[in-house]
Amino acid sequence: MEDIIRQLLIKVGENPDREGLEETPRRVADAWSYFTKGYQEDARNIIQSAIFIEDYDEMVIVKDIDLFSICEHHLLPFIGKCHVAYIPDKKIIGLSKIVRVIEIFSRRLQIQERLTSQIAYAIWEELKPQGTAVVIEALHLCMMMRGVEKQNSKAITSTMLGTFRTNPETRMEFMSLIKSEKSFL
Repeated sequence: MEDIIRQLLIKVGENPDREGLEETPRRVADAWSYFTKGYQEDARNIIQSAIFIEDYDEMVIVKDIDLFSICEHHLLPFIGKCHVAYIPDKKIIGLSKIVRVIEIFSRRLQIQERLTSQIAYAIWEELKPQGTAVVIEALHLCMMMRGVEKQNSKAITSTMLGTFRTNPETRMEFMSLIKSEKSFL
């Protein structure tokens, strides 16, 4: 990867041997290894490692989870917030594992729509809850830095499964709770 970055610097008109750029190929290679580490991880294993039997059947929400990913179309970042909910059916998951699932899928080349679905279906398939919901709100640098150059445009995607898809009241409860600014924190 370092050779490719060195060639990229040359192609854009830079001297990769000048001070300030000498270590750039290594630094960029290290950064991209980190940005794409999700390819080496398995969300199923993460979820299965923290499933607990519990007689709880109300909505569980983890909201405002920071995320970043790399758009597969332009290799530019998109950053935002992810909100995840599920309604247990005798099984719950450790809350930090929900965040880890988001990390695994967001640390791959992505489009926001696929990322949203991958998170929802991973939880749905492994936990088998009554319903799963995921909403992502993100700013895309490919829209901000090039093309239409709109600085404040947000993309919002959702995937609703089970009771979140079939029951409008459940969906509305979830949507109102993730939009709520009231917090005890």
